[in-house]
Parts: sequence; structure tokens; C-alpha cells
Amino acid sequence: MKGKGKGKHKISNWRQYNQALVNRDSITFSIDTTAIKV
Repeated sequence: MKGKGKGKHKISNWRQYNQALVNRDSITFSIDTTAIKV
């Protein structure tokens, strides 16, 4: 049985592909100011 491999498709937009790799490890979130009042 073969292991799971990555799909075979040709990348045509390298700029978008590279940006997707960069964004994959980033997280964006916001905190409401009422949530941090003590």
C-alpha cells in the first residue's frame, strides 16, 4: 500500500502559492476591550 502523497497539480500562480505557505502558520485574532477589563 502506498503512503499518502501530495496531489499532483501544476502550480501556475507562484506568488499566491508562496503567500499561502507564509499565511499557513500565521494567526490573526482580535480581543474585545470589554473582555480584558478587570
